Order: sequence, then structure tokens, then C-alpha cells
Amino acid sequence: MEENKFAPADFKSDQYVRWCPGCGDHAILNVLHKAMAEVGVAPCDTAVISGIGCSSRLPYYMNTYGFHTIHGRAAAIATGFKVANPNMTVWQISGDGDGLAIGGNHFIHAVRRNVNINIMLLNNKIYGLTKGQYSPTSDRGFVSKSSPYGTVEDPFIPAELVFGARGTFFARSIDVELKTSQEVMVAAARHNGASVVELLQNCVIFNNGIHNYITDKEFRADRTIHLRHGEKMIFGKDGNMGIVQDGFGLKAVEIGKDGYTIDDVLVHDAHSQSNFLHQQLAMMDGHSLPLAIGVIRDVEAPVYDQEVAKQVEEVKAKKGFTSLRDMILSGETWEAK
Repeated sequence: MEENKFAPADFKSDQYVRWCPGCGDHAILNVLHKAMAEVGVAPCDTAVISGIGCSSRLPYYMNTYGFHTIHGRAAAIATGFKVANPNMTVWQISGDGDGLAIGGNHFIHAVRRNVNINIMLLNNKIYGLTKGQYSPTSDRGFVSKSSPYGTVEDPFIPAELVFGARGTFFARSIDVELKTSQEVMVAAARHNGASVVELLQNCVIFNNGIHNYITDKEFRADRTIHLRHGEKMIFGKDGNMGIVQDGFGLKAVEIGKDGYTIDDVLVHDAHSQSNFLHQQLAMMDGHSLPLAIGVIRDVEAPVYDQEVAKQVEEVKAKKGFTSLRDMILSGETWEAK
């Protein structure tokens, strides 16, 4: 097996990391360094682009090209950067507020167009940088500085947006699941097209413990399921639980009980073009069914930036352009004396 050409340290900048002690962003940053080293694309061929928010400070801590842009516009700028620099590997870092509120329109269209960028969506269900207002992913009834009596809104579910925009890649992990986070980041980078990774992240100051119902070690194994392509959907601390088809829905069962055997347990197919089962898996929430982590969907489709580059070459060949000057001078011209 080939040794990695780069080490995680090659992707680290010399900047002091300015996040609160205990913030989940620290773990995500460290895993991203490792994932980039595993992927093997040089720092000089990598760009990290963010919007505004705590997570959007991440480009400062990367020894790559980077943009710390404006609120909600990371996907738009990442799209333009990738189209103009097709050989660069582009990572977008957004929080749930930056990516799904003011940036929601850009998010769904980057996914719809299938732009070849890797979108890391850090979801702590709160606005952290602006000190604790509810976000587009905060649960109904959530009490915050901007909803002192509880929100009267239902939240966005990131997976639902991705599938609604016909996304080709969706994965999920948790800030405390370091190995899984690295696995899905590497898979996202290797996917040809728009990849979205939802990273459930803890804000220790304004929303501490929001994901505890699934992250607590006592019951994490029973409330999460790590999906791997080609493998049975098995979970539980004793490895005796499985996901089976129940009519048009899914059901969690105990293997060997009530007539269910290992043969009844579904096999995960991340590459199926049909997104019906993928969406069902992505919508499991850790209550009646375990929360799905890992790569949930990974399929091929035409890629926006590659199609644009192809179209440009076709038009240049048809029109005989070899440069911008050629194009400008190709029409009627006159000389002013």
C-alpha cells in the first residue's frame, strides 16, 4: 500500500485556534487535517472557503488557499472558485445558520447543480458567534435569547434539503466520532460532484449537550447506526439490532426475536440511483429508529463545473477562439481616427 504523500501537519497553519475550550470545532478541524492528508491532494491545490460564524474561522487554521467570505455566500463563492479553477479541490465550511438561513438558497442550488465541492455543514442548532439565537435547525419550542418563550417554527432537516435538491452525496457524523468523521470526509473528497457532510457539533457555551441523546457513551451504540456500503444495517451495543423493511417504512428489530433473522436485515447500498431508501435512512432521528451516520448516499451524475468547462471548449472550437482577444475581435470592428 502506498504511503501518504502528506501528513496532517502539512495542512495546519501557524495561527492560534480561537474557539472556546471544549468546542466541537476543534475535533472537526483536527479530523479535517487528517482527512486531507489521506486524500493526498497538495495544500497548494486545495482551497477552504467559509462564510460567517464560529465554524467559518476554520480557513485561518489551514495551510491551504482560503477565503473567509460573507454571511451565507460560501457556496456561491466556492462555486465560482471551482468553475474558474477546475483543478483545485474545494472545501466549503458552513454552520447551520450560515449555510441554511441566509445561505439556504445558495446551498440548495450548489447541491442541485452538483458542483464538485465538499460542503462540511457543522450543525450545533444555535447561532454561536452572535451569542445564542435560535437557528434554522433548532427544534420547535427551543428556548433561546431570540425565542425566550420557545420557537414556534419547525426546523430544517439538512438531509431533507439535500434530497429535495436531488443531491448525489450525503453523509453524517458527530464531532465525538473521530474515525467516522474522517471516513466520511475522505469519501466526500473522492466523490465527483457536490458532497454534503452534516457534522453534529456541540456548542459548549450556548447549546451545550444538544446532541447528548445520541452522543452519550451510555447509549450511543443503541441510538446510532454506522452505515457502510455493502454491509448489513446492524447496530446496538450487543450488535443484535437491525433495520428491516416494514411495508413502505423501516423498523428496528432484535435479530433472533419475533421471527426476525439476519437474512431480514437490509444491506446498505449507497450507490443505488433511487433515493427513496437513502432518504428514509437519513431521516432516522435517534428516537424510534437510530440516527444514521456514515455515507448514506454516493451516486454519479453530471457535474456542473465539468460540464461548463466542456461547453467552453466546444464553443471555442466552433467559433475558432483561442483567447479573449480573439473573441472580442471576431465580430464587426471599426477604427476611430
